[in-house]
Amino acid sequence: FYIAAVTRCYPGPHPGGRGDRVPTPGERARCAPWLEAELAIIRPPLVVTLGRLAVDRFLAPAPLADLVGRVHDATVAGRATRVLPLPHPSGASGWLNAPAHRALLDDALVHLRDAVAVLRRPSVRAA
Repeated sequence: FYIAAVTRCYPGPHPGGRGDRVPTPGERARCAPWLEAELAIIRPPLVVTLGRLAVDRFLAPAPLADLVGRVHDATVAGRATRVLPLPHPSGASGWLNAPAHRALLDDALVHLRDAVAVLRRPSVRAA
C-alpha cells in the first residue's frame, strides 16, 4: 500500500474555519509531476481515491454518486489501471449522510475487499 496526496503541502485552514482550504488548481498542477513520477515508479494495479480532489485527478468529473460503488478503468502514469473512488472520510463532508450514498460506499468496500484479496494471491509464474 502507498498513500499519497494530490498536493505535497498543507494548504492551510479553510477561511471559514471548517476543515482545510482546498488547494487551488495551480497548486495541484505544480504538485502533479511529483505524484505522476511516484505513480510511474510504483505502477499500482489499483488506485483508491479518497474525496473529490483525488477522484478528479484520475477520473472525469462526475457526481460522486455516479462514481462511488464501481471500479473504473483509467490511465495512471501512462499505464492502464483500475480506480476505486471513495468519499472523503472527513466529518466536513456530508455526502455519507444520504442512505443511498452509504449503500454506494458499501458496494465500494466490497470491491476493495475483493481487489485486495486478488492482490494478495501469489503470482503464478510460467516454468
